[in-house]
Amino acid sequence: MSNEEIAHDFFNVIKVYKDGRVERLLGTSTVPPSTHPENGVQSKDVVISQEPAISARLYIPKSAATSSPQTKLPLLVYFHGGGFCIESSSSPTYHNYLNTLVSEANVVAVSVDYRLAPENPLPAAYDDSWAALKWVASHFDGNGSEDWLNRFADLRGVFFGGDSAGANIAHNMALKLGCEGLVGVKLIGIVLIHPYFWGTEPVGEELTIPAAKREYIAALWRFTCPLSIGSDDPLFNPGKDPKLGELGCEKVLVCVAEKDVFKDRGWHYSEVLKKSGWKGVVEVIEAKGEEHVFHLRNPSCENAVAMKKKIASFLN
Repeated sequence: MSNEEIAHDFFNVIKVYKDGRVERLLGTSTVPPSTHPENGVQSKDVVISQEPAISARLYIPKSAATSSPQTKLPLLVYFHGGGFCIESSSSPTYHNYLNTLVSEANVVAVSVDYRLAPENPLPAAYDDSWAALKWVASHFDGNGSEDWLNRFADLRGVFFGGDSAGANIAHNMALKLGCEGLVGVKLIGIVLIHPYFWGTEPVGEELTIPAAKREYIAALWRFTCPLSIGSDDPLFNPGKDPKLGELGCEKVLVCVAEKDVFKDRGWHYSEVLKKSGWKGVVEVIEAKGEEHVFHLRNPSCENAVAMKKKIASFLN
């Protein structure tokens, strides 16, 4: 067997060779934490767990350094995207995005670095994200291991957010919190940017999506979650989850993009959530003419700036 034989090839994202080698084609570059020269946002990396290896990048806005100890800021726990198999919390894409969002919204942020598939197939990312939330919750009385959370973060004003696969995680963590509780954390809302949801039955205009593209999405999910029942797994298709009404927050903001293959899933999510018996308020905003995660590729475009402003007001 040649060591160039490919077992899995997800165009432009990841390749796995038959000898077990994994080649990530995107999302491998990293940048260190910093103090942002323009907006003064500070960041640092923390280790949450050695075994399994879970870390996070923390962000505080410039105002945190000068505010009185009594003034605590809302806390955003952010989960990066990348189809559960690429990207990290130290990727320049996410580092730049969180720097600007933390400055705009004046919040403390914890950007979770969870383990990636296929080396660590799902549910590893969910397990790591929940472990990170339990670590965050350990700071509720101001006596946790991380000074920034003790000093600056209001654990009665917590939000989860993420884009694409990270939005999927944010939803699933909010659902787990609603079902199981998380002592010390009051989850106010979740922000789902271009959420990575799917299903076997097309919704909206999904029938117009080429069959090959629909199969790619279904296959990538099976690749990252090999024990899954498929595209109607409640983790991937929230409409199939009998517990959906137990979502553990008061409000949800769903951001969709007009030309995104996942757009109709975002709208569908808001519809099934309203019918689930959940008592909160859900809002959907759509960016016209934009593709999947356009705001990460072109953060200064008009639609990205407008979306960031909307998210900032939601977090306050």
